[in-house]
Amino acid sequence: MESVHSHSEIAYFGLGKCWSKPFFLVNSEHNQCCQVFQFWGDIAKDFFWKTKHAGRFLDYNFDVTKGEIFVKCMEGASTNICYNVLDHNVHERKLGDKVAFYWEGNEPGDELTVTYRELLQRVCQFANVLKSQGVKKGDRVSIYMPMVVELVVAMLACVRIGAVHSIVFAGFSAESLCERILDSQCSLLVTADGFYRGDKLINLKLLADEALQKCRDKGFPIHRCIMLKHLSKEEGDAPLGSQSPPAKRPCPDLQVPWNPEVDLCWHTLVRGASDECEPEWCESEDPLFILYTSGSTGKPKGVLHTLSGYMLYTALTFKLVFDYQPDDVYWCTADIGWITGHSYITYGPLANGATSVLFEGLPTYPDVSRMWEIVDKYHVTKFYTAPTAIRLLMKYGREPVYKRDSLKVLGTVGEPINPEAWQWYYSVVGEKRCPIVDTFWQTETGGHVLTPLPAATPMKPGSATFPFFGVVPAVLNESGEELEGASEGYLVFKQPWPGVMRTVYGNQQRFETTYFKKFPGYYVTGDGCRRDKDGYYWITGRIDDMLNVSGHLLSTAEVESALAEHEAVAEAAVVGRPHPVKGESLYCFVTLTDGVTYSRTLEAELKKQVREKIGAIATPDFIQNAPGLPKTRSGKIMRRVLRKIACDERDLGDISTLADSSVVEHLFQNRCCVGV
Repeated sequence: MESVHSHSEIAYFGLGKCWSKPFFLVNSEHNQCCQVFQFWGDIAKDFFWKTKHAGRFLDYNFDVTKGEIFVKCMEGASTNICYNVLDHNVHERKLGDKVAFYWEGNEPGDELTVTYRELLQRVCQFANVLKSQGVKKGDRVSIYMPMVVELVVAMLACVRIGAVHSIVFAGFSAESLCERILDSQCSLLVTADGFYRGDKLINLKLLADEALQKCRDKGFPIHRCIMLKHLSKEEGDAPLGSQSPPAKRPCPDLQVPWNPEVDLCWHTLVRGASDECEPEWCESEDPLFILYTSGSTGKPKGVLHTLSGYMLYTALTFKLVFDYQPDDVYWCTADIGWITGHSYITYGPLANGATSVLFEGLPTYPDVSRMWEIVDKYHVTKFYTAPTAIRLLMKYGREPVYKRDSLKVLGTVGEPINPEAWQWYYSVVGEKRCPIVDTFWQTETGGHVLTPLPAATPMKPGSATFPFFGVVPAVLNESGEELEGASEGYLVFKQPWPGVMRTVYGNQQRFETTYFKKFPGYYVTGDGCRRDKDGYYWITGRIDDMLNVSGHLLSTAEVESALAEHEAVAEAAVVGRPHPVKGESLYCFVTLTDGVTYSRTLEAELKKQVREKIGAIATPDFIQNAPGLPKTRSGKIMRRVLRKIACDERDLGDISTLADSSVVEHLFQNRCCVGV
């Protein structure tokens, strides 16, 4: 693929005394660790530290044969991220009156503007609320909320008092919320009454209560649940000025169950709270948050990030990758329930004193021009979205795409972007004048690790391009040998960077087995990649059994487990099938128990079960009745063959190890031909 040069006037980035060379010239595998650590040490000088670090900036072991895996950054230092992203901006940088967030609700016209000073006051109030409920440093707080300003307030209030937030995407089911509460042993839940996604009403409190009941049934009761009134209004509710959610459309179907022994009203608690709260000074490697990502075993992994390194990394990657300037208006369309929202809606932008758009709705509601109307309304300059959204909007052509004169940089995140979508994004949305930063990173990496920089890197559609400073990738073959030049294999990293995960919460062994055991001495991403002759990296997808649906990583084992819990299902196997909008769709094979007949009613029940167990994002697109599955003589399902069947590809390769090859032809003959 030929590279594309942007017409932007940006030549390269500089950081004053810290960094005067162009980014892409200094970033190479031959940098010595000491140079990298000196660089990050200089970046740290722009932040407030209660105590300074002593010794090495970064200490680590990536080799399981040499002992426990660990990464330690700036040991001896103490700080508070909330202080750095709010107090520092308000008091030292004099940004108190600058807009932190333009909140745009699901309905056009539902909007709210919050300045840095207002955000600081609201965070302090809710931090005091949490303390009044007994939350203290090190406690875990679960947050299950829609995309409202109060979600940011809740997470920063946790950080201010040294508590650890565990945000659960509001599209997940009660079962998924329960599982995450139990794993992290959360002491308190923060949620909302409900929210709209387009025309669909989500009774969030109903789901939260179901999750809390499941926790009680499993011997882990949660004694406090704070609920935000986002949709419901009761007679006598006093207006709270900028703290009151804007009026919404009527929602007579909203169900708000209330247990006075457990439930507390956000607004009542905040009304009596002080707007001053001294930050808790935390050690550099104290936990910051837990965020769950799908695991290949079917049980989600609680990825743990810590304070200092994550703060530095998200701040700098945001600044450089989006070429942040003080007058920018930045919009990331992700949900804060995912790592993109953590790093590039909350922490990275706020650390830079940026103004961001926070969007509650859908890209096609109430019509397919909604995103571009928002871009025009707030004069968005930097725009960051998922290939799924781009492919969705491509279907409607260029006519709805209008008034984008303010845009300067475009970004993509969540999955590899196909060249057709990239070209549409570049030519139609960006009018061939906006560079595209196609970013590769993971929940585990904390921030961008492979990315072009606007106008500093010639672009190749679909390539994640080059490593960020201090990130040293390698391509390995199955034997663990490093491949040179143009090659294809496992994508790994040879040394840590400040923002990398520290462990899987409560399960160090799983952390080491998942990321370091296969190739000792390397962090294993789980992705395959191709490196071309120019040194560009092309992500080829998950090597293990994971699916990327609409930018959300799902475990096939987790979906299979949900299907197999139905009494009619004896066995299930799930594979991915290419989808023009979502990237991948879920194609499921189910073997039924004796005496059960496959029917549309059963199919609907199975889809409903997966939605309830995992969430709507995991709803199967295809379910095929499979009396037999292609298995080896040892009983292992050959998912490679199932993927071929799902895509109707007859070139199966070697299937000599199959115990019964006749099942393959039967599955081909009974393929699902029409999706949901």
